[in-house]
Amino acid sequence: MLIAPSVKAIVFTDWDGTVTLQDSNDFMTDNIGYGEKRRRELNIEVLEGRWTFRDAFRDMLDSVHAPFPECIEYLKENIQLDPGFADFYKWAIDAGIPVVVVSSGMKPIIHALLVKLVGEDAANNIEIVANDVKVNDDGSWDIVYRDESGFGHDKSRAIKPYAQLPKEERPILFYAGDGVSDLSAASETDLLFAKVGRDLITYCEREGIPYTVFHSYADIHEKVRAIVDGELTIESVIENTNKAAL
Repeated sequence: MLIAPSVKAIVFTDWDGTVTLQDSNDFMTDNIGYGEKRRRELNIEVLEGRWTFRDAFRDMLDSVHAPFPECIEYLKENIQLDPGFADFYKWAIDAGIPVVVVSSGMKPIIHALLVKLVGEDAANNIEIVANDVKVNDDGSWDIVYRDESGFGHDKSRAIKPYAQLPKEERPILFYAGDGVSDLSAASETDLLFAKVGRDLITYCEREGIPYTVFHSYADIHEKVRAIVDGELTIESVIENTNKAAL
């Protein structure tokens, strides 16, 4: 991934449960894998540091036995786009602000859903930094992790090259996420958007990481636009300032 540092801002975003209303991997695990109960147990194990995200995620996906093409079609039939994302993306394109999907999911699924939910142009223009998939001759499949980290895909690695730029070259960096896969990216940007009622807020509260809550991408659109236009400061929209200062 290479974005010219001359841009004013970059929006990095999780995909599942952030750009979409449902998490596609959770949806598969809950409905055609071993179910929500075990999946939630493992999410808690990751939050508490007893399992790595890498191992828990593989365990969940291993419980899904449908062939990969069937999984994609199943998700296309059931996953919905956040109602505010399309307008946000159009504004970002017009404003010259790159939108980068940084996901612990699988690139072929994300691309297929982008085509279905946002359109072919968006699917081809939005950078997707994610894991891959190996599909076997018998239709079975395995996730191919992007790196060797305990996350399988350490999202912070996509952001750090921009965070480390000289101040005069560095764009404003935003990140939007919702869950345990976003833990590595949570402290890497200037402003973190954390989805209301999700595990990422639990982690940020515990670790004192500054964030602002969003309910839909319309909230992100409103605040990013206002910050980029100079109407708001980043500090003014952080919601847990007292804890962040500890």
